[in-house]
Amino acid sequence: MGNVFAAEKNASPLGAGSPPLMGMPMPPVSPGAAAALAAANKANNDLPNPGNFEDLFKKVKEIFPTPLEGCKLVVNKGLSNHFQVSHTLSLSAFNPSSYHFGSTYVGSKQISPNESFPVLLGDIDTSGSLNAQIIHQLADRIRSKFVVQTQQTKWGVYQAELEYKGPSYTGVLTMANIDPLEGTGIAVAHYMQSITQRLAVGAELLYHCGQGQQAAVVSLAGKYAADNWIASSTVGPTAFHAAYYHKGKEVQIGVEFESNLRGRESSVSLGYQVDLPAANVVFKGMVDTNWTVAAVLEKRLQPMPFTFILSGVINQTKNQCRFGFGLMIG
Repeated sequence: MGNVFAAEKNASPLGAGSPPLMGMPMPPVSPGAAAALAAANKANNDLPNPGNFEDLFKKVKEIFPTPLEGCKLVVNKGLSNHFQVSHTLSLSAFNPSSYHFGSTYVGSKQISPNESFPVLLGDIDTSGSLNAQIIHQLADRIRSKFVVQTQQTKWGVYQAELEYKGPSYTGVLTMANIDPLEGTGIAVAHYMQSITQRLAVGAELLYHCGQGQQAAVVSLAGKYAADNWIASSTVGPTAFHAAYYHKGKEVQIGVEFESNLRGRESSVSLGYQVDLPAANVVFKGMVDTNWTVAAVLEKRLQPMPFTFILSGVINQTKNQCRFGFGLMIG
């Protein structure tokens, strides 16, 4: 979602933007004060970019397993250096079986070793549901994103996002499902600012209107990033969300706490990821306070471009078990 930002400027004794009085000499600046000011400006310029508001819990989310149910086959095929297609077949006894066709195009405008633009992503299934995204770097610091989602033959989501990355801040503005004729839509503004080399704070403003009603919600956020751990949190009028991520040599651990203040419901989840490069194995596990236990094992079958996946999830209170396996080619 999005943000807006502001830049600080030196204010005159009469207030921000006020010029000095005519004929009145400005007081001299001592060498010590000038050196301190230069050091402060340099420290401010050396502050890292804090990233996006949506990335606050990204590290924790990545180590949580995504269980399969039934069997799944994924085939990825690169047609050129810029174009790739994928085929995904899912068979399940509890959910409808489906086939997805996906395509990815990456342009030739390279801004870093790992980033090239524009990026076009598309996915469509047998029911006609479509998910499409266009991501493009408009300028050195400005990035745009367009998303369209349909549910069979009906429009689901259409949104536009504009992101600006400053030296020590990030601002994003997102507009979703805007309909001027009906007077409906959602607008979200995000802002993240680095305070020190490790600490960043931010805020989110969400405005929603529709069906003759409108509402605005403000949330605050904070993130502290050390060398091998990250603590982040968001708090608003109706929800509180906090997470802790720790990275070891072969093990990554994450703890997530979510509380719905309006519904008076809370949950805690513990997840971990174990990487065994020598065995080409990645194992992810999770347990939460709702008595759900899940695990996913991924094994690369080198030298072939195959990845075998085993998955299981069980809930003790609901007496539910789901198991699955998958094969990824390419």
